[in-house]
Amino acid sequence: MLDIPQEAKVRGHQRAPSDSKEFHEVTKRDALRLLENDVERLLKTTEPARRPALQAEMGRFADLFGRFLQEEGPALDWNKIQKLPENAVMNYSNLKSPKNEQNEIRHMLDKLVVIKLNGGLGTSMGCHGPKSVIPVRSDLTFLDLTVQQIEHLNKTYDANVPLVLMNSFNTDEDTEKIIRKYKGFRVQIHTFNQSCFPRVSREHFLPVAKDFDVEKDKEAWYPPGHGDFYDTFRNSGLLKKFIEEGREYCFLSNIDNLGATVDLNILNKLVGEERASTPVEFVMEVTDKTRADVKGGTLIQFENKLRLLEIAQVPNEHVDDFKSVKTFKFFNTNNIWANLSAIDRVLRERTLNMEIIVNNKTLENGTRVVQLETAVGAAMKCFDGAIGVNVPRSRFLPVKKSADLLLVMSNLYTLKNGSLVMSPQRMFPTTPLVKLGDNHFSKVKEFLGRFANIPDIIDLDHLTVSGDVTFGRGVSLRGTVIIIANHGDRIDIPAGAILENKIVSGNMRILDH
Repeated sequence: MLDIPQEAKVRGHQRAPSDSKEFHEVTKRDALRLLENDVERLLKTTEPARRPALQAEMGRFADLFGRFLQEEGPALDWNKIQKLPENAVMNYSNLKSPKNEQNEIRHMLDKLVVIKLNGGLGTSMGCHGPKSVIPVRSDLTFLDLTVQQIEHLNKTYDANVPLVLMNSFNTDEDTEKIIRKYKGFRVQIHTFNQSCFPRVSREHFLPVAKDFDVEKDKEAWYPPGHGDFYDTFRNSGLLKKFIEEGREYCFLSNIDNLGATVDLNILNKLVGEERASTPVEFVMEVTDKTRADVKGGTLIQFENKLRLLEIAQVPNEHVDDFKSVKTFKFFNTNNIWANLSAIDRVLRERTLNMEIIVNNKTLENGTRVVQLETAVGAAMKCFDGAIGVNVPRSRFLPVKKSADLLLVMSNLYTLKNGSLVMSPQRMFPTTPLVKLGDNHFSKVKEFLGRFANIPDIIDLDHLTVSGDVTFGRGVSLRGTVIIIANHGDRIDIPAGAILENKIVSGNMRILDH
C-alpha cells in the first residue's frame, strides 16, 4: 500500500471521503506536484549553463515517479500469461555460422556497436572504484579483457567495431582516466553517462538531497538501472552518430559477464545472409534455468507480445510458480541485441514502456528511501519481431562475488584474445557450484590472501568453504568437497593436497618452524 505524504493529505480545501477512489487520485496528484516543486528547488541550486540538460533529466525522473504513484501492486495479471509460441525462442545450435569470408564478416561487423554497462562499483567485493577495473585473470581487468576481445575482432577482420561504455556518476571520472591507456589500441572507445536521479524519502516522498551537488552527498542520488540506457544513449548523440555511419545493431551486456562476447552466429541472423525477411528488432539471449537461477528474469508471452518477467512483478501467491524450473525453463542473461533505428523509433514515438522496479534502501543515517529503476530487457515488448535465443551457459559467466572469481581465475578456463574458453579437460560443460563463506572470503583482497595459488578444479562438482580456511600451493579439489572450520578454529589445507569427495571439519593448523 502506498504511503501518501502528510503534506499531500492536508493541503487544499474540500476533500472527497478518505476511502474513495477520488481521494486517492487527488492525494497522488498532490504527491507528484510536491515532488515536482521540490525538484524545481533543486534545479535552482545549479549553475544556469547546466540547467537545461538537468531539467530534461529531472523531467524523466518526475515521469517515472508519476507512473510509480499510479501503479498498485504487481503490474501483471498472472492468468493472462500465455504459452510461449514455438518460434519465440530459437535454439542457438540452429543458427548458421557466416561463410568464413573476410569481406563478408567485416561487412557484418561494421554494422555493429558493442555497449557495456559500466555503472557499478566494486564495493560489494571490497574494492574501490568501478567494478570494471578489478583484476580477474592474469592481472587483466574486465575492461582490459573487453578491449582485447574487440581489438582482436577488428584486427582479424580489418573491421571497426566501436566500444561504448555506459558509466554512472559513480564510475565516470575513474573510467575516463583509465581508458587513456587504450589510446594506441585498435578500438574506438566512446563513453556516456546514465542519469543521476534523486533518492526519495519513504516517509514524505520528497528528494532527500538538499542541493544538486552530487559529489557532496552521493548517498542522496542513484543511477536508475540499465533501462535508462535508451534515453541517455540517444541524448548523448551516439545513437544518431552510429545510425548515420550505417550501423544497424548494438550488442549490450553487463561488463562483469565474461561470457558476453560478440557472437558471429547471432550477428549473421541479424545482418548477414541469414537475415530474416521481417527484421528482428530485439534479441534477448536466454539460457537454461538451473536451481541457482530461480530469481532471474524469464521470458513470457503476454498480450501477444514476448516480454521479460522479473520476480518483482510476480504476485506473492505465484512466486513459487515463477521459480519453478519446469514452468519457466529459461532465464535472461542480460545479453541484448537491439536494432538502432528501432530504438530511435520507439523513443521518437514515445512507445517505450518499461516496468518500474521499486528498490527500498536504508541510508547510513537511517533514512528509509525508495529508488525507482527500470531494466533494459523490459523494453522487449516495445519492439517488433523480438525473439529469444537459447544460448549455451558459457555465454553467461558473471563475476558477482569471490566464488565466481575463483572459477574464472582457475584452470577451468584458458584465456584466448580476451575471451575465457573452458578447458577441454573438463568432462562436462557445466561449471562447479562454489560457495565461500562471507566472513572470510567476500572481499577480493581477503579471498586472494587465503590461496597460495588457485586450486586445480578441473574435476570439481561442488565446493563449500566456511570459516577460517587457507589453501597451500598446488591443491587439487575433485567431486564434492566441504571444508568447515568452526568458530575459533582454523583449517590450513596443506600444499599438494588432493581432496576428492571429502568433508573436512574441526581444526587443522600448519605452523612454520
